[in-house]
Amino acid sequence: MSAREVAVLLSWLSCCGLAVWRYSSNSPNYRIFSTRSTIKLEYEGTLFTEWSVPEICFVLNKSSPRTELRCSSPGVHAIKPIVTGPDEEERNLFVDSSHTCFLWYYRVRHFFNNLTQVISVWVYDPENADPDELLGSAEEPSINSIVLSTQMATLGQKPTIHTILKRKTYVSNEKMKKGTWHIMVPMTRDDALKEIRGNQVTFQDCFIADFLIVLTFPLLTIPEIPGSLPISSPRGSQLMVSWDACVVASVVLVTDMETFQTNDSFRTWTRIRVPPGSLSDAERRSVADVIVSRDGVFFLTNGVLYQKSFRGFLKLGRILNLPNGGIIGISSRKWCWVKYLSKAKERRSNFAVWTENEVYLEYILLKFTRLVTTTELKNILNLSVTATLTIHSVEYTGHPLEIAVFLSYCTICTVTKKIFLVIYNEDTKQWVSQEFTLDAPIDSVFVPYFIFSALPGLILWNKHSIYYCYHNFTFTGILQTPAGHGNLSMLSNDSIIHEVFIDYYGNILIKMENNVIFHSKINTRDVVKLHLWTNNTTRAFILLSTSGYTYFLYALDNGTIQIQDYPLSLEIRSVAFTTKDKCPYMAFHNNVARVFYFLDKGETLTLWTQIIYPENTGLYVVVESYGPKILEESHDISFEAAFGHCTKTLTITFYQNVDYEGLYDYFEMQHNNTGLVMVQLRPSEYSKTCPIAQKVFQIAVGCDDKKFIAVKGFSKKECHHHDFSYVIEKSYLRHQPSKNLKVRYIGKKYGCPLRLDFTEKFQPVIQLFDDNGYVKDVGANFIVWEIHGRDDYSFNNTMAQNYIHCFSYAMGKPGDLDQPYEIINSSNGNHIFWPLGHSGMYVFRVKILDPNYSFCNLTAMFAIETFGLIPSPSVYLVAAFLFVLMLLFFTILILSYFQYVKIYRQYIYKPLHNPRKHKKN
Repeated sequence: MSAREVAVLLSWLSCCGLAVWRYSSNSPNYRIFSTRSTIKLEYEGTLFTEWSVPEICFVLNKSSPRTELRCSSPGVHAIKPIVTGPDEEERNLFVDSSHTCFLWYYRVRHFFNNLTQVISVWVYDPENADPDELLGSAEEPSINSIVLSTQMATLGQKPTIHTILKRKTYVSNEKMKKGTWHIMVPMTRDDALKEIRGNQVTFQDCFIADFLIVLTFPLLTIPEIPGSLPISSPRGSQLMVSWDACVVASVVLVTDMETFQTNDSFRTWTRIRVPPGSLSDAERRSVADVIVSRDGVFFLTNGVLYQKSFRGFLKLGRILNLPNGGIIGISSRKWCWVKYLSKAKERRSNFAVWTENEVYLEYILLKFTRLVTTTELKNILNLSVTATLTIHSVEYTGHPLEIAVFLSYCTICTVTKKIFLVIYNEDTKQWVSQEFTLDAPIDSVFVPYFIFSALPGLILWNKHSIYYCYHNFTFTGILQTPAGHGNLSMLSNDSIIHEVFIDYYGNILIKMENNVIFHSKINTRDVVKLHLWTNNTTRAFILLSTSGYTYFLYALDNGTIQIQDYPLSLEIRSVAFTTKDKCPYMAFHNNVARVFYFLDKGETLTLWTQIIYPENTGLYVVVESYGPKILEESHDISFEAAFGHCTKTLTITFYQNVDYEGLYDYFEMQHNNTGLVMVQLRPSEYSKTCPIAQKVFQIAVGCDDKKFIAVKGFSKKECHHHDFSYVIEKSYLRHQPSKNLKVRYIGKKYGCPLRLDFTEKFQPVIQLFDDNGYVKDVGANFIVWEIHGRDDYSFNNTMAQNYIHCFSYAMGKPGDLDQPYEIINSSNGNHIFWPLGHSGMYVFRVKILDPNYSFCNLTAMFAIETFGLIPSPSVYLVAAFLFVLMLLFFTILILSYFQYVKIYRQYIYKPLHNPRKHKKN
């Protein structure tokens, strides 16, 4: 926010409601809060006298409600305002002594012609930056930042972009220009989480903090159309928010005045409005719920679902396989799993829609399908047909392929009801009833929220209390304060619960309608009240930023919105210092570098996790998994104790021990041994002050669709593709057809052929690749065959008769085994050799034959063109031929001579004409 916006916000916040005070720093998201930081103190109210600060801290103007504070020594400093009235609450601020003083700043330019993004990066000092840099709106570095970045570059600093999911690294290939580095990265959806990192270079004993960003394909907000009308929630209602689980910067906010949309966490925003006449005035002001997805923004109003997109505003109903009315709820995913393994052909759903008796799922491009009805659920759960069963709510779990359906069940529906839970798996298409039952008043409404964990777990709340169900519904109860209060309304001036916020670190924030905030941690049973951050009349919502930090979103009465960073970690530590709450361990480490791992046949995954804790506390690491029982585990524990602390290290290896050789039911066995397993590592004990409660990741056992093989030396990218035709002589074909075969060579499909002299032998070297590039050479057995039926080549290890298989048909029969296929691998020395009497074009397919090598059907194609000089005939053969030819010539010559002589003699001794006879007289 600009200085003017801050002043407007503070003026509006302080105009009414209870007095509150807060603090801030120049560092965004409080990433740097140290002895070098300028701490800004702000008091809202009319009873302020002065600030109470420790002697080691210096306050610029002690009697000003808004002033600056610096603490020269690290540690915990008690600070509070002194007022003329009841004492204000005291905060215990943790001031660090970190040598991290500088931050990365970045801007992004999008290039759609080659689907790339250029990230401009520079270094800035929050204590000496321009206001635009502090607000995140600067387009170029300030003078101070140019000088700082240039100096850091002189010392060897150079930023790199690291992707979190695919572990790729991008660097700048250009020299720094005007204090800025430029790094090019490809646009992507499945590798959006990135981090800007630098070298370990210091300037004035200060380092640069790594910076986490989310960078995906550019997101557009729906443009405002002149003349459109506002769409809003009922007058006086609380804020409603929906966000994209994988792009948390994409948010839609519904207030009782307008609807707002952003793609950058409300640094900028637009209004969403509807065409005149599309809804009545009452319908426009009756939004009950909202969802944002890739297909647009969906509003639920008066039991009807509407879609707002770039194409317009659409009422959804029977034409799209949805009911025309009676819809009571919509729900979308809360947790992002970019990668997952699904054996089903259908893609997973985007959000759920339900009535009292039916559940519908929405897939990409507005494809709705009915999932189940309550009549079908009665049969699945073996419930009485005469009982009343209705859909209470539908919620996506922490598992990427599961949907939870909460059911209200009663026989005499006058006083109480039971709430059951069933979970549907979109991959297996199976319903599983859970060990969850909640007795509740007949008219009660509960809101569920599944936590980010491997085992199913959730919290469920009504207006006053929070119910928890952790560890696959085996650890249940009501969150209570240290004094034993489970009714949070009693501790917040009878206000009711408005929002429950959960982050990936296990923090749970419960915000009441009057903005009182309570904090808890997943898998714990207690809750504490945090310091008041904003007054009781401000309409606010807590959200997660793209950097993983929390911020407050405020809807102002003038029809605008503002945001403000919220120092969650500092606030938790402040309260914990007063309550003496300590984390039971000092450190919890692991080498889990990804949230998604693939395991193929024969592969293992070895990870380690380590916990450091005080002696005599007996902590350990718990390994929990959820999903099909297709993995085996081996554990190895090492232990060290020194100086009153214990270090326990657990090494876990996940693997499969299945031999697919010679199996009659190979395909069924393979299908049963693939699937998605959720795993989490967590300390056996932890508290609300522990920074990270657990580590959650997936292990997918099966075929990675990004995995493929290729023949070494062949490329489909590094050459110019062209198509052409050629003819194969019929005598070179396996089945001896009556005609020559004309073949069309498709360069894009076959790649560029390798030209070999037909005197050269050739042994294919098979290489394995994935989306990160080359993995390894393949050592398993494979076979090759010419796809057009040529058999004018052979192997130096030929088969006298048909191929006798040594392996089960792992991927189906490789073809007609009467054909001259041969087993090849990297060690048996088998080669292909070519006919010497003619050149030719050969297109081969190669296939991995070993059934224990991979779940994938690994095949590849390559082409070879042979050439060379046709060998000269034998000298002896030529001489013999010439001798025979000469002999024939002289024989004919002699015979001709004797025939000539015979004729000649005949004519010599015989007169040519008979003498004429004279007539006697």
